[in-house]
Amino acid sequence: MSKKNGKKSLWAQFKEFAFKGNVIDMAVGVVIGGAFTAIVGSLVADIITPLLGLLTGGVDFKSLYIPLDGGVGPQEMPLAEAQEAGRAIMTYGNFIQAIINFILIAVVIFIFVKIITAKAKKEAAAKAEAEAKAAEEAAAAAKAQLKVCPYCLSEINVKATRCPHCTSEQP
Repeated sequence: MSKKNGKKSLWAQFKEFAFKGNVIDMAVGVVIGGAFTAIVGSLVADIITPLLGLLTGGVDFKSLYIPLDGGVGPQEMPLAEAQEAGRAIMTYGNFIQAIINFILIAVVIFIFVKIITAKAKKEAAAKAEAEAKAAEEAAAAAKAQLKVCPYCLSEINVKATRCPHCTSEQP
C-alpha cells in the first residue's frame, strides 16, 4: 500500500472496497437473484400465463395493437405482418402483457417471501423457547444450590459454613 501525503492510493482504496465481505455477499446475491428471476419468469411464462390464457378465452395480449396510420387493425392483419410491412402501430398489448407479468411475478415473489418469513419466525420462536427453557433450568439449578439461613431467613449457598448476611454459623 503506497501512501502519498498520508493518503492511500486509488488502487489500494479500490482493493479495500472490492474485497470487503459485504461487496462479495452482494455479488453473490445478484447472481442468485438473476437465477431466481429466470425461475420465476419461467413459472409465469410457461405455467401461469397459459392458464390465464384459458381463462381469457385464448386472448394473446402481445398481438394487440392500434394502427396509427389509419390502416386495418389486429383482426385483419396479425402483428408480425404489420411490423414486417413497416406500419406505424402502437403495440399496447405488449404493455398489457408486461403489466400482467409484473403482477404475477410480484405475487409469486410475495408468496415466496411470506413462506421464508414464516419459516424464519418459526425458527426464531423455537430458538427463543429453547433459550427460555435453558435459562429456567439454570435458575432451577442455581436455586437447588441455595438454602435458607434459619436465623435471618436469607438465601445462602448450601456449602456455606457461615451466613454472609448475619454471620451465624450454619448447621
